[in-house]
Amino acid sequence: MSDPRTLLRRQLRQARRALTPREQRAASEQLLRQLVHHPLFRRSRHIAFYLANDGEIDPHLLMQRARELGKHCYLPVLRRWPANQMHFQRLRPGQRWTTNRYGIREPRPDPRWQVSPWRLDLVLMPLVGFDARGNRLGMGGGYYDRLFAYRRTRAHWPGPRLLGLAHHCQKVDQLPVAPWDVPLDGIVSDQQIILLQGTA
Repeated sequence: MSDPRTLLRRQLRQARRALTPREQRAASEQLLRQLVHHPLFRRSRHIAFYLANDGEIDPHLLMQRARELGKHCYLPVLRRWPANQMHFQRLRPGQRWTTNRYGIREPRPDPRWQVSPWRLDLVLMPLVGFDARGNRLGMGGGYYDRLFAYRRTRAHWPGPRLLGLAHHCQKVDQLPVAPWDVPLDGIVSDQQIILLQGTA
């Protein structure tokens, strides 16, 4: 019998891949409008983004605006060892790039520009599915859950707000939750912002 999360992940990935290039551009523009004036974005100086892949909603316009505003922008960089972990690395002028094991571009690893996750103000995370309670279904690699696992041990850690980004078509009524899932502070789609209690 198949894992319900695996089946749901397959269906939702197909849904976002089915969006046309025009729909993807419109969603990216709407994502910018949803967040660019929001207090969570405006007051954050150190923000982690991602490079869209596999039909994910694309935050590149928001990252471009952040850089124009003088904010420090970061992207995930996969570790070579252990292979199931990642860092966030700050983008800088003359950034050199490489391609990771999943075929996604990322900054060439440089420990001088990598930061501990709790030093960030805001982390914008890709997801495959979400529900109104703020639950997130990822791609299954567990990179974000491992990186932010420390948040499960205490209710009030310093550090970033975690916002999942998605197309509205990725919303489901209720997601099955795994014990290792790190809860989000909110989810932003091209149609709505869901902030959980205590997030401002």
